[in-house]
Amino acid sequence: MKKYLLFIIPMAILSLALKSDKAAYQIYTQNGKAIKYSKMMKSLADADIIMFGELHNNPISHWLQLEVTKDLFASVGDKLVMGAEMFEADNQLIIDEYFGGFFKAKKFEAEAKLWPNYSTDYKPLLEFARENDIKFIASNVPRRYASIVHKKGLEELENLPEDSKKYLPELPIVYDPELPAYKEMMEMMKDMPHANENLPKAQAIKDATMAHFILENYTTGQKFLHFQGSYHSDHFQGIVWYLQQANPNLKIVTISCVEQGDVDEFGEDNKDLANYVIAIDEDMTKTY
Repeated sequence: MKKYLLFIIPMAILSLALKSDKAAYQIYTQNGKAIKYSKMMKSLADADIIMFGELHNNPISHWLQLEVTKDLFASVGDKLVMGAEMFEADNQLIIDEYFGGFFKAKKFEAEAKLWPNYSTDYKPLLEFARENDIKFIASNVPRRYASIVHKKGLEELENLPEDSKKYLPELPIVYDPELPAYKEMMEMMKDMPHANENLPKAQAIKDATMAHFILENYTTGQKFLHFQGSYHSDHFQGIVWYLQQANPNLKIVTISCVEQGDVDEFGEDNKDLANYVIAIDEDMTKTY
């Protein structure tokens, strides 16, 4: 009997420990239903445009971006196109040259405008695209133009040289100051030293430009996978709003990453945040 108990008790403890393993993340639907990764992937493969909203410094967010890219490519093959906020439109030429094999990674990284966390968080995505001959689009507005908008307003873009405007959407852009995302931004940052009425407009030119270059590089039947900070697509605003203004028939699927103390509980504030909400343990180590 004692030998039996000596065997059973450790097994019971092990079983309990396994049941209480802590998950790093949990995927939810727009309404808070927990689902498996595989179910989300089926939906992504059926979309025209996938907007993957990340937390810039979260390793699980970046790991899932790479996994989604690999699995989507395995599913749709050469229909896949990729793009990202983290690369500005005036870097498209150097990306194309690098993908064309004209120089090595070291030269590319020395000359391109790259985010500080490029090597850990975005290089794996760019290299996967290069190695698999996937077109990769630098979609964001050059930061100097966003700075102009912040200082002088959207109207000042009209005065740029014509060659500069190839990095912008058609001017003047539609801007709705009543969109909740832009109103909330102004409210949140109104006491900051650099805040002014142009602050949300500088966000809007980023959103409009990314939407422009997504559409310019998308053709019917393709799957465009785009990476951006969640705030650029949360609540189906930002880039998504501009995409829908241009083409309301597009099937757009959005993903938003959030951090929570308990990933097994769907935060009520996350309802309708995106088609899929990825809740990540808030204690996760940051990439910067």
